[in-house]
Amino acid sequence: MKKILLVFLVALSLNGFAQQKELVWHTDVNKAINISTQSGKPLFLFFTGSDWCGWCKKLVAEVFEKPEFKKWASKNIVLVELDFPKRTPISEQLQKQNRELQQMFGVRGYPSGWFVTPKKVNDKVEFNKLGSQGYVRGGANAWINGASQIINK
Repeated sequence: MKKILLVFLVALSLNGFAQQKELVWHTDVNKAINISTQSGKPLFLFFTGSDWCGWCKKLVAEVFEKPEFKKWASKNIVLVELDFPKRTPISEQLQKQNRELQQMFGVRGYPSGWFVTPKKVNDKVEFNKLGSQGYVRGGANAWINGASQIINK
């Protein structure tokens, strides 16, 4: 009887892990814009130097990898990573897209994050800037509180 109960509990826990969806960080802004307009969720544009920026790595470890952030983000925003790596190669097209957005938002340091709502006007996309947020001391809950204030204005 104990073995059957143990097998049942293991099966339940594995099922729970299988049902947890990993967050998707989009790199194609146009795809993310389509998802945002269909879902009504704002975009979070995360400007990072993933392979060299210490504060970026700290933000990812202390916030973006935490279960509370994953739960909040899946309900509230569409994630977009705009990476500026030094050692990791990325395509020319991705570099061009990321540089254009970096200039558009005036990003001069990393990590930087912008919450925006996209709006298609004719064949162009305009971004309504809701606010920005980078690293916040206090972990996932402090970051989520600040982000919630920005997107719920």
